Amino acid sequence: MRIEVLKSKIHRVKITEAELHYVGSITLDSSLMDAANLIEGEKVQIVNVNNGERLETYVIKGTPGSGTVCLNGPAARKAQVGDIVIIISYASMELEEARKFKPSLIFPDPDNRLI
Repeated sequence: MRIEVLKSKIHRVKITEAELHYVGSITLDSSLMDAANLIEGEKVQIVNVNNGERLETYVIKGTPGSGTVCLNGPAARKAQVGDIVIIISYASMELEEARKFKPSLIFPDPDNRLI
């Protein structure tokens, strides 16, 4: 049996930009991506702490060390600059593998920088 489990989580980062007229996705500082074990094009769930919105999109690599967390396209309507979000990815794996799996969890500072 395969189950979906938490693979990666970037906990409480601040939206730095919202670009409505851009082909959809979320642009993330690639340093955050690397620390959270996310790759470009990976599906993520975005949970907005400020308004309760949830959405799914894919990741675009941003400039390392920039702190960029930018919602693009229609997703830009789901948050405002300054909103706090949680970015989550999941993986499908066999139950026994899942029992041993350790997700990548990161907790950036208020400026979206790694601590």
